[in-house]
Amino acid sequence: MLEIKNLDDISALSETDEIECKLAAGKDGKGELPKDFWPTYSAFGNSYGGNIILGLKETKDGFKLKNGIVNPQKIIDDLWSLLNDPTKVSVCLLTPKYIRVLEINGKALIQIAVPQANRKQKPVFINNNPLTGTYKRGETGDLICRKETVTRMMAEQIEDCRDAELLKGFGIEDIDLNSFNAYRQLYMNLQPDHPWNQVETVPFLKNIGGWRKDRETRIGALTQAGLLMFGQLPAIQEAFPNYMLDYQERSQAKAEVRWVDRLTLDGSWSGNLFDFYRKVISKLTSELKVPFKLEKNLRKDDTLVHQSLREALVNSLVHADYTERASVLIVKRPDMFGFRNPGLMRIPKEIAVQGGDSDCRNRLIHQMFRYIGLGEQAGSGIPKIFQGWDSQHWRSPVLYEKEHPFEQTLLELRMLDFFPEKIVNELRRSIGDDFDHLPKLERLILASAATEGVITHRRMTEISTDHTHDLSLAFQRLMKDGVLESTGRGRGTVYYLPGRNFPSAEHIFSENPVMTPADKGAGVINLSHNSGSLGHNERNKTGFLIIKELEKPLIDDLDKLSDDIVDRLMTLAKKARNKKRLNKKDMASIVLSLCDAYYMTQQVLCTLVKRESRAFRKNTIKSLLDSGQLSLAFPRTPTHSKQAYTTIKPKSEYSKSNRD
Repeated sequence: MLEIKNLDDISALSETDEIECKLAAGKDGKGELPKDFWPTYSAFGNSYGGNIILGLKETKDGFKLKNGIVNPQKIIDDLWSLLNDPTKVSVCLLTPKYIRVLEINGKALIQIAVPQANRKQKPVFINNNPLTGTYKRGETGDLICRKETVTRMMAEQIEDCRDAELLKGFGIEDIDLNSFNAYRQLYMNLQPDHPWNQVETVPFLKNIGGWRKDRETRIGALTQAGLLMFGQLPAIQEAFPNYMLDYQERSQAKAEVRWVDRLTLDGSWSGNLFDFYRKVISKLTSELKVPFKLEKNLRKDDTLVHQSLREALVNSLVHADYTERASVLIVKRPDMFGFRNPGLMRIPKEIAVQGGDSDCRNRLIHQMFRYIGLGEQAGSGIPKIFQGWDSQHWRSPVLYEKEHPFEQTLLELRMLDFFPEKIVNELRRSIGDDFDHLPKLERLILASAATEGVITHRRMTEISTDHTHDLSLAFQRLMKDGVLESTGRGRGTVYYLPGRNFPSAEHIFSENPVMTPADKGAGVINLSHNSGSLGHNERNKTGFLIIKELEKPLIDDLDKLSDDIVDRLMTLAKKARNKKRLNKKDMASIVLSLCDAYYMTQQVLCTLVKRESRAFRKNTIKSLLDSGQLSLAFPRTPTHSKQAYTTIKPKSEYSKSNRD
């Protein structure tokens, strides 16, 4: 539960994916449970949990304690009454320990910690209608779920095992016998005396879960697991139209680089899971350095890293939702291994990392892999992956989920030192030896801020395996200690190290810049060009402002650009210019394209897309900033009239392709 003890804790709050503050004053000012409490309750339950704080007022300077809640017990009583009303909410996720009254400066607040619902409790919906009352926490707040998302939650709720269904009409003729015989040979090598080795094809398939007989018709057929594991591609795609497996090897640490080796469903091989595993694991491990080690006088060509990669690959295949539209995607790059499977996790991420609890989506496929010595039991697979990576002192694996454009789970195994020596030395010089005594999470936040310039709560959820609640507490502590600063509000808050070298809008655009002491230390007025140093209002021959501290040119005046550049920008914005009304998705796509190679001021963007400034910022710019798709040129002054924006490239580059 988020710790809030005083006014400093309140001032450090920012509304994130797992914190929501509501005034809850009521008509008489004494307090009442607000109507918009319930969408947030549903969203937290269906997402990753979170804290709702009643009694705080949101201002332009952050959250403030005004009158608080005059009669907190009345609100709590009303809350319990509605939580136990099935016509109001589908499930009560709370117990008394999740609700507490906070006394700060003689005023009362109510803190409600909503836990993440388990698979059997989802969807958490309100007003007796799952299709209109199911919410999830999104980039811009509480978002109502699409029908297909709700349907999938309901399917996950009912079906403990997704691959046990009998596929009527699918028989032995749909099996790739070469794959099946290779599997039987591995099984026999591992268990040479097992009686199953003596039975025919169908009985063996039945024993391992690949064949089942309909109890009513007495007709036998393949199970989903049997077809996926050993089937021929046409039959698999007939049963699973969205089925797609993809392995890509890239020569550089970039998403844009074309693959140098690829294995996908091109008809040249069986296309089933067993063959995909056999082909891909050899590619993943082909260049690993294997130490010479003897075990019982025999050379052991295996390491914890080999084991981690085997476990990660099996994990992707056995947890995939093969009805989803995303592909299984495995990527090998010089700096990382990436694993993506369609479908969200069935247990919370922190429980998966801790181990000891398993809820496999395809239990029969998992069982088939275990029969040949692959895949851990009892929820120990993810901890084993982390153990293997920690053995090399590499940055901890990153496990996370994405819901757009399709539901998917991603695992990144980066072969990078956890704390680069250069960054650590810089932090020791600025913070002192105290850096080495900070908790691991706080050191990771500071190291990430030092490496990337600015860091956000959302970015840390990608880098770290810690719960979002723990991240919020860590940010609060670092802010209190003065080793981290922030700018912006709510989901647009960015954090950075004190004295960070950020450019200043005042010095770039002011006619008579006056340097502040902080700016002198940061060197914020420097502009550079091939011809040498430029004055504060000079620009290169194309009309761009070239600012030393920005990695891209800045466009602040279309009249100063060359005609060909203006024409190209106008072409990109043509659809918005020609339509007075454009849906948010199309407008966002146009803005991200315009800002891809440049920083652009709001005035320039408004001119290009032909929109009024205030509405454009509210409807487009703000949501793109909140979702982390745009970043600021001048993060210390986010509301400056000359603020400029640029597109942020996705951090998880290997997941860029959904159906390559």
